[in-house]
Amino acid sequence: MIRTASKAIIIQNGCLLAIKMHDSGEDFYVLPGGGQENGENLHANLQRECLEEIGVPVEIGSLLFVRDYIGSNHGYEPHAGQHQVEFFFACCIQDGGSPASGSIPDKNQVGIEWLPLKELADCPLFPAPIRELIIRHADGETGLPVYMGDVN
Repeated sequence: MIRTASKAIIIQNGCLLAIKMHDSGEDFYVLPGGGQENGENLHANLQRECLEEIGVPVEIGSLLFVRDYIGSNHGYEPHAGQHQVEFFFACCIQDGGSPASGSIPDKNQVGIEWLPLKELADCPLFPAPIRELIIRHADGETGLPVYMGDVN
């Protein structure tokens, strides 16, 4: 079965909002968002996930990027049977809210952080190809590829 998910790209004051994760002794980052539930459109899904993970509602803008993640192609045994399609939307925080760890954080979520865009290329943010795309988007580049393919 293919699972769908939506993710928020929130840039503010030269920084990207990310979820800090800790697993297998490693720290890494992912974007706020997660799996779509039955009966939920992608925007409702993203609103719910942002409230759960970063504790604030978001204003959802344009769809920026799409990726496949076919677990068996990436050598991480626990994900071998997974296939997820993720939709990345430009977002901003509503009503001057102040993000913090939400009421229902993800498993292995240890906090949130604002990652400076100038350091993003070397940051352990996943999926890795999104780093360059976010930097280029923030720099105002147009005509970026929307579909990233099957990447991690």
